[in-house]
Amino acid sequence: MNRTATVRARIEPRLKADVDKLLHRLGISTTEAITIFYNQIRLRQGVPFPVELPNASTRKTFEATDRGEELHSYKSADEMFEALDKC
Repeated sequence: MNRTATVRARIEPRLKADVDKLLHRLGISTTEAITIFYNQIRLRQGVPFPVELPNASTRKTFEATDRGEELHSYKSADEMFEALDKC
């Protein structure tokens, strides 16, 4: 398959760097990731994940965590799941 079309996009540099590192760990290039994304859009006839506005509760949580509030840390996944079971 010939790849002759070019896609150009401006993106926040830190986001690009973070994603490039992840893609490298996955063993795929940015071009391959974009091709996968485009193929999924074509296959599903839309974006391959829900795109929706967060509800009021989720927005409140995002705002709190952005301020560094209501954050929890755990020593292990088991400890985290135990705490979640208590919620």
